[in-house]
Amino acid sequence: MLDRVTGMQVFTRVATLGSFSAAGRALGLSPTGVTKHVAALEERLGTRLLHRSTRRLTLTEAGRGYLEACERILAEIDEAESAAGAEAEEPRGTLRLNVPLSFGVREIAPALTDFAAAHPGLRIDLGLNDRTVDLIEEGWDLAVRIGHLRESSLVARFLAPCRVRLCAAPAYLAAQGTPRRPEDLAGHNCLGYTLASAEGWRFGGRAYPVSGNLRASNGDALLAAAIAGQGLIYQPTFIVSEALRDGRLVALDLGGEPAVLPIHALMPPGRRQPAKVRACVAFLAERFGGEPAWDRGLPGPDAPGAR
Repeated sequence: MLDRVTGMQVFTRVATLGSFSAAGRALGLSPTGVTKHVAALEERLGTRLLHRSTRRLTLTEAGRGYLEACERILAEIDEAESAAGAEAEEPRGTLRLNVPLSFGVREIAPALTDFAAAHPGLRIDLGLNDRTVDLIEEGWDLAVRIGHLRESSLVARFLAPCRVRLCAAPAYLAAQGTPRRPEDLAGHNCLGYTLASAEGWRFGGRAYPVSGNLRASNGDALLAAAIAGQGLIYQPTFIVSEALRDGRLVALDLGGEPAVLPIHALMPPGRRQPAKVRACVAFLAERFGGEPAWDRGLPGPDAPGAR
């Protein structure tokens, strides 16, 4: 069966130009090809669309009605393709973006103000949670995730490093002492992140078991407890940087390199992402690339006030 849309286009051009050969020249088809398309239409519809004579072509009554329908349908197809093409090149519509809660509130939401200003035709639906969402099942266009990725069909782009620091309030260290080696963590109240690996806290490529009287699924909850002197936390620098700078927390050096986690943008599988997704990923990569703002000027374990 010949393509229906092409048949409509051929018939419409024949009807408006009044000639099979003229329609063929306009469409880059041979007169025989034009004749086949019109004949296939008439056979499928079970009616004659054109009166043919050696001098001219005229539309039958059925042909006139079908021509009006073809012109309307072809115009709608052109409009749909134009809209889809514009979507492919210009960010527009609704971008559904899912990000971790603390990182989203502290870093993503402020950044999206600039992104939205640069793309006034785009609406942003921002989801904030720390669970692993299913982009396809839940209809998310894009997700930002922190940590090592599991193998999947999702498309990933690295955005920035996420450094982790061991911290405590000066009051806690004064009361409980300062750990000097990773093994010393066993004697301290370590406030745990529920969604982290159960292996423990990693230093120098090795995991050390920890325990404490508080676990939470949000880093800011653990931050508040640590500032109050409840125990040690091992959290990303974007969460603890302000408290380290103003002295509410101090960074601890246990002699082993703390963990560095990757921050990725994740997209549904596909050969080409929509413009809204590509624009957002490029924006986030530029915003957070290099040395992230939250790490700049951050006091290290050897800084004044650190232990």
